[in-house]
Amino acid sequence: MDKKLIVQKIIAALQEQLDAYTRAAHDAHAAATDPGSKAENKYDTRSLEASYLARGQALRVAEAEQALSDFSAPLLLSDQHGKSAVLGSLVMLESQQEKTLYFIGPSAGGLEVEIEGYQVLVITPSSPLGKQLLGKKQGDQFQLKTGAQLATALVCLVQ
Repeated sequence: MDKKLIVQKIIAALQEQLDAYTRAAHDAHAAATDPGSKAENKYDTRSLEASYLARGQALRVAEAEQALSDFSAPLLLSDQHGKSAVLGSLVMLESQQEKTLYFIGPSAGGLEVEIEGYQVLVITPSSPLGKQLLGKKQGDQFQLKTGAQLATALVCLVQ
């Protein structure tokens, strides 16, 4: 599996998110500053709510811009094959039930991209699974909580 292609797909998905967040922020700002949203009485909070929404959308835009910047770092493409799981590693966990692929990224945890028929989930080092995976080596086994059960997972670092 080509890690460069995975990072490119993550960047493309982040760019789509950024575009959507930017449109939403623009729309929220327009609603907040629209003369028609002025309060009609002391109990009318439309303009206040619109300004809160505009601020929240602006924060999402900033987070998406930061994630794009994070994923453009050359560190994510360095070769870690045969070493331990670190930031930028592509890890396959094999349990009795399934095989799952994770990309340990600097941000954008929860983002999913598809490559070669597999779903690759971005996790961060601060996530519970990310904390468990960091430092694991090829062939390491550990207990992974899946729902209400514990499963033994085998670590496979993917080039």
